[in-house]
This record gives sequence, C-alpha cells and structure tokens, in this order.
Amino acid sequence: MSTKDWLEKDFYKVLGVSKTAEPDEIKKAYRKLARKYHPDSNSGDASAEARFKEVSEAYDVVGDAKKRKEYDEARRLFGSGGFRMPGGAGQAGGQGFGFDVGDLFNRSGSTGGGGLGDILGGMFGGGGGRTTTTSTARPRRGADIETEATIEFAEAVNGVTVALRMTSDEPCKTCRGTGAKYGTVPKVCLKCEGTGMQTSVQGGVFAMTEPCTECRGRGLVVDEPCETCHGSGRGQSSKTMQVRIPAGVQDGQRIRLKGKGAAGERGGPAGDLYVSVHVKPHRIFGRQGEHLTLAVPVSFTEAALGAEIKVPTLDGLPVTVRIPAGTANGSKLRVRGKGSVRRDGSKGDLLLTIEVQVPHELTDEQRTKLQEFSTASAQPDLRAGLFGSS
Repeated sequence: MSTKDWLEKDFYKVLGVSKTAEPDEIKKAYRKLARKYHPDSNSGDASAEARFKEVSEAYDVVGDAKKRKEYDEARRLFGSGGFRMPGGAGQAGGQGFGFDVGDLFNRSGSTGGGGLGDILGGMFGGGGGRTTTTSTARPRRGADIETEATIEFAEAVNGVTVALRMTSDEPCKTCRGTGAKYGTVPKVCLKCEGTGMQTSVQGGVFAMTEPCTECRGRGLVVDEPCETCHGSGRGQSSKTMQVRIPAGVQDGQRIRLKGKGAAGERGGPAGDLYVSVHVKPHRIFGRQGEHLTLAVPVSFTEAALGAEIKVPTLDGLPVTVRIPAGTANGSKLRVRGKGSVRRDGSKGDLLLTIEVQVPHELTDEQRTKLQEFSTASAQPDLRAGLFGSS
C-alpha cells in the first residue's frame, strides 16, 4: 500500500469513531469490530477478511499515540490528495494549487532522494509504492562488546591504563561488508524494503516488529554470496586496545566506552565497549567509598598512656599518627588526603580503626605489676549498671 493510499484513508471512519476519540474509546471500537470480522468467525467470507484487515490496519495507526499524531498532522497537510500549506497558504492567486500527493511522495529530486515518502516512511512502515526499487539500505549500528579486566587494588584507587585484547566482528575484508561475491552487488530486500525490519499483527491485536526473515535484518540480499563471509558481510577481528580505567573505580563496576565496540555497516556508527572491572583485594587496606580503611593494632600500654606510631599508606610513604592517652579499642582516627582519588582529582581520607592488643601470656613480673595497677587504680565496678532494677 502506497503512502498516498494511507493518507487518503480515513482510519477514524473505518473504526467508527470521531477524530477526537479517547484511546479507550478507539480500543473498544476496534475490539468490537475485530471480533465481528475475525476470519475464525467468518470462515470463507472474503469480504469479512478484507474488512478485518482494514480494521487492523486502522487501529495499528490511530491506536498508537505517536503514529496517530503523525497521521493527523500528515492528513492536515496532505489530506484528500492535495497539498495544503500550513496557516492556510494553500491558495495562490485565487487558485488552489492542488496536485497529486502520490507524485509528491514518490518523486525523486535532483539529489537522488526519495521525496517526502522517505521522511514519513517510518510512520507507514515503508513509504510510497515505489520504495521497493528506489530505497537504499539504511546504515546499521555496530554491535556492543562486553569484556572484563582484573586490576590491582592500588590501580583501582589511582587509575590505570590496561591493554585489552578483544575479538569482535567487522566488515568482511573480501567483500568490504556488502556480503556479495566480488564483482556483484547486493540488492535491496523486497520484503522489508531495505529497512531490515518487518511488522506483523499477532491475533489481530498486537503488532510485533522484528528483524526481517528474508534478509535477517541487513536490509540487503545477495544472489551470489561472498565466499569468505557467506553473505553476512561480517568477519572476525582481533585487536588490542589501550583502555583507561578511571581512578576510584569499584569492584564490579561496569564502564562504558562509547564508539569502541564493533564497527557499523554502511556508514553506521560503531557500537559501545563495556568493561566489567574486577579489583583484587589488598592485604591490609580496605575501601569505604572514597576513603581507605586500615586496622591498626596497638598495645595496651600505648592505648592507656598514649603514643606516636607510624602507619603505612597506599603510596608507600608512612605517616606518623598520635594515639591519645586512654584510647579505647575500636576508636576511629582519620588521616586526611591519604584515601582514594575523587572525580575532581582530590583525595579522600585514610580511616584508622584502633585494635587494642591484650597479651595472651604474662610473665610473673608482668602479672605482679598489673595486679599492683589494679589495686592502685581502685576502679568502681564497671558492670554495676548491668544488674539494676528494670
């Protein structure tokens, strides 16, 4: 069916609803007519079958909000076969300058274009009646590629460039992506008119768009396929790519590199590369968002009396930290600027967790000294509050 036919048909009239009908009203009218004229209920009735197709065709357009809007606008401009300029400019010198809308949609210009039929072709599933022979295959985006990279803890914190070897498809070098044998050229698929997609109505209710079964989504068919790619137009490519993993990446994070995937067809853009990053755990450091964490063991006397100790950092240069007297087990200390790199280039902090070490074995002298300390401290019962009345 040509674009001209689509525009001249009044789909609202076919469904028996007004042009301002609500979507629910349109759906209700369609279902009523579909049940009435369904081939299963009218076996052998050719007129009923034709009516059913007409109703399904009408609902496929006005039952879809986007298609309905485009259909209404197209009929406003091109309805009844005559061109109407927006704003009422359809008259010139007192004479209407109507002309065959079919010519408008099918005529090719001096640049070789397909006219307005190419512009509105997406709305009507293929455009004018002659698109079968004049359509050109559309560009096709390349496939996305998935890969993985395993990096060290420090590399995740500071960022690193890794070499990834990937295998993907690319245009066949023998036929240069056409899929046709050398010396021959592919033809536009007649079934999908070069779009690579086809639409079918399931049960008279749902429209499904899927890759064309004739050309397998390429929009092109070949009579004599290339001996290397067997008509697919694609070949295998193995290459090594230098990929920058940004600083601060987390374990399991997925990074998208736009345009680094498989090459497109017929001038189409390349796909994207997705890298799933795995970070090896560090022997002593951990991560808490933009901060690094470190458990620091201190002796009982260091925690009680206070001390200055050295702790390592991820860059290898130790820093001196002051442990206040009376520091309890599990206390947190912060070393600023020694954490993970943020997006703005600044750094988070190093968070220290104090772990007071209690000796497992004591000499007689140590035991005596601790008993003397306990007697001299005269501490109150620390657990008295546990046994009070409820």
